[in-house]
Amino acid sequence: MNNIHDEIKFGTDGWRGVIADNFTFENVRIIAQAISDWVNADFQATAAGERKVAIGYDTRFLSPEFGQTVAQVLAANGIPVYLSDRPIPTPALSYGVVKVKGVAGIMITASHNPGKFNGVKIKTNQGGGAPKDITNKVEALLGVNPVRGADFDSAVKEKKIMVHDFMAAYLKFMKSYVDLAKIKKTNFKVLQDVMHGSGGRILEEVLAGGKIKTELVRADVNPSFDGAKPEPVAEYLQGSIARMKKEKFDLGLVLDGDADRIAAIAPGGEYISPQKILGLLILHLSRNKKRTGGVVKTICGTTMIDNIAHKLGLELYETPVGFKYISDLMVTKRIIAGGEEAGGMGVQDYIPERDGTLAGLLLLEMMVYQKKNIKQLIDAMEKEFGRYYYSRCDLKLGVGKFDLNSFKSTTSLLGKKVVDVKDYDGVKLTCEDGSWLMLRPSGTEPLVRAYSEAKSLKTAKALVAIGEKMLRGN
Repeated sequence: MNNIHDEIKFGTDGWRGVIADNFTFENVRIIAQAISDWVNADFQATAAGERKVAIGYDTRFLSPEFGQTVAQVLAANGIPVYLSDRPIPTPALSYGVVKVKGVAGIMITASHNPGKFNGVKIKTNQGGGAPKDITNKVEALLGVNPVRGADFDSAVKEKKIMVHDFMAAYLKFMKSYVDLAKIKKTNFKVLQDVMHGSGGRILEEVLAGGKIKTELVRADVNPSFDGAKPEPVAEYLQGSIARMKKEKFDLGLVLDGDADRIAAIAPGGEYISPQKILGLLILHLSRNKKRTGGVVKTICGTTMIDNIAHKLGLELYETPVGFKYISDLMVTKRIIAGGEEAGGMGVQDYIPERDGTLAGLLLLEMMVYQKKNIKQLIDAMEKEFGRYYYSRCDLKLGVGKFDLNSFKSTTSLLGKKVVDVKDYDGVKLTCEDGSWLMLRPSGTEPLVRAYSEAKSLKTAKALVAIGEKMLRGN
C-alpha cells in the first residue's frame, strides 16, 4: 500500500487525483483533517468561532458530496464552516472567503482536467491560491492525527456548518466592477461556452435587462465533459468555433470547468489565445480605465506583454508557471493585471485571484469603450505591439526520456543563435530573433509540455516540433 504522502501532493494549483483511484472519500477526509490541524495550529491565537473556513465545489462527479465530507471533518475539529449551497466557480469561493472573513477556503475541483479527475484547492484568507509554505504544512500533517467527523445534519442544526449563498455577493461585485449601464446600452451579441462547468449562467445574469444578447453553449451539467477536458483551448471548442463562423456574434467567450480561466473566439471563428486577452486587459485597464501599477506574466508568456509594458511605461514582473505566483505579487505590489498562458487572469482592486467571467466582462467593456468588436481590437493591438504566434504540445510523462540539462545546453534552434537561457521553471531558450522554445513538466497533470513563440506560425510550429521530438527521446 502506498504511503499517504505518495498519494497526495499539492502541485501548482492544488491536489488532483482520479476519482475512485487515489481521489477517494478516505483520502479527502485525511486531507480535511490535515487542513483542520493546520488551521487550528496557525490560527490558534484567533478565537475558535473566528477560525471560519469557506468551502465550495464545482459540477464534477461527486463534488457536492466531497465538499460535504470536508465540512464534516472541519466541523468536528471545532472550525465553523460556510458550505456553498450549490456548485460555484472557484473565484466565487475565493471572493466568499474574504466576504465571510474566513481564515481559509477549500474548493473541490479539478479545474480543466478530464472528468475522471477531482481535486482540492486551498485558498488564503485574501482569496488567493495557497503558497507552498501552506501546502507544505498541510502535506506534513497528512495522517498525523486520526480523522474526526461530525454528523452533517446535526452540525447544520448546531450551526457548526452554515449552508451559505456565495453567489449573491459575487454577482453584486461583478456588476459593480464594470460600467454596466454603459455596457447594457450596446447591441453586441455574445456567445459563451461554459464547457459544462460551474460558470453556468453568471454572465447572462450580470447582463440581464440590457440590449446585449447572450447565448450559452454547454451550460448543462455533464460531469464527463463530452468525454474531453473542460479546458479553453481550440481542440475542445470546435462546436463554438463553428457557430462563430456561421452566425453573427461580436464576441465568443469560453470558461474552463471551474470558471477561473478564459479564452475567446473572434467573429469568423478565429481562436484568441489567453496571451492576447491579457494584452487587451492591460491596454483597457491602463488606457481606458486609467489604472496604474505593474503587470505580470509567467515565464512562458508572450513577448507582446513585454512590448506593451515598455511602451506604456509599466513595470513588468515575470513568474514561474502557476497563478499562485502572480497572486503573491498582487498582494505585495500594485498590479494592473497579471495572467498565465493557460487563461488565468487577475486584475486590480479585486481579490488576488484569476476570474474568467470578470475577464470576459472587461473584454466586453473594452469593446463598448472603443466601439469595436474583438477582432478589430486584436488587429489594432498587433499593429501597435507586433504579432506573435504561439504553439504548445502536451505529452504524457514517460513517453520518452527527455533530458532538460541536454536541452539547456542547446546553442541554436532553426539556425538561430540561442542568446538567453532561463531554468527557474523548466528550461526556456530564447533566440536572437526573439523566438523561443520551452520544455516544462506540468504541475497539475501527468504531462510534460513544449511551448514556443515566433513571429510566424510556421516557425512557432517548427520550434514546438523540435521540443516534441526531444520529449519523445528522439
